[in-house]
Amino acid sequence: MKKFAIALHGGAGTLLKENMTSSQEKAYKETLSGALQKGFDILEKKGSAINAVQEAVMHMENSSLFNAGKGSVFSASGTHEMEAAIMEGKKRKAGSVALLTGIKNPIALARDVMEKSPHVFMIGQGALDFAQSLGYGLEKPDYFYDELRYKQWQEIKDSSKFQLDHSATKNSKFGTVGAVACDGFGNLAAATSTGGMTNKISGRLGDSSVPGAGNYAHNKTCAVSCTGSGEYFLRGVVAYDVACLMEMKNKRLKEAAEEVIHHRILEIGGDGGLIAVDAQGNITLPFNTEGMYRAYQTSTGEKLIAIYKD
Repeated sequence: MKKFAIALHGGAGTLLKENMTSSQEKAYKETLSGALQKGFDILEKKGSAINAVQEAVMHMENSSLFNAGKGSVFSASGTHEMEAAIMEGKKRKAGSVALLTGIKNPIALARDVMEKSPHVFMIGQGALDFAQSLGYGLEKPDYFYDELRYKQWQEIKDSSKFQLDHSATKNSKFGTVGAVACDGFGNLAAATSTGGMTNKISGRLGDSSVPGAGNYAHNKTCAVSCTGSGEYFLRGVVAYDVACLMEMKNKRLKEAAEEVIHHRILEIGGDGGLIAVDAQGNITLPFNTEGMYRAYQTSTGEKLIAIYKD
């Protein structure tokens, strides 16, 4: 087997050590560690990259700490509109879902769209009908209720404002989750899931569920999962931009990812970060914010779990 590796993120933003208690920091790191272990165990047993990223993301979706699945923020109508995408690098198959309510693990449904339908993207009621045809149950609204998320919404409810979960005015919970992996056979995969923005208008989509913008995988280049200001990541086609710089400009993974995050996305006003891995198991985790929940592990013994910039 070749070198294998997995990396994951739980959102980027104004993450400052002075704004977090030791118990909060411990909880975040434990959840990141649990997700990392779920994915790495699969790779270690010669499992696929696509299975590894799905399991890692599902672990984070099942936690109220991150803005995805159980921890999703409130929309303007007081609901939880989730989105997710998954992609494999060998044949570049992808599955995406958006405007979901009641689905415990959106990333699992995205995987089913990829493998059990002829489509790439399904949204709203159509996606829910597809889920129910496969036997998915719908969680009640109280499953997704979180007191801190609710308070965030109450601060700007009935206004035209919306709140990025990683913005400078927040110091409690931050964002989108994602994972990328390279398995022992050189296959790549990426998965991303989010609850969007607090008080967002119904129907708004970010980059997380859009292949090429917030999520991308191609065995010839890399697998990428993004987190940040979605509108800018959509406009910058950020995930594909990294892969394109590698393919068209012959840049290495780290160089390409840093060019996109520290220059190209900043030029149009975007902030955030990404995680990426190539087919040799190299990993990079650039971000242009104060911090990013992030972790990685490789078959050669490298391991990291971190939150802050330094």
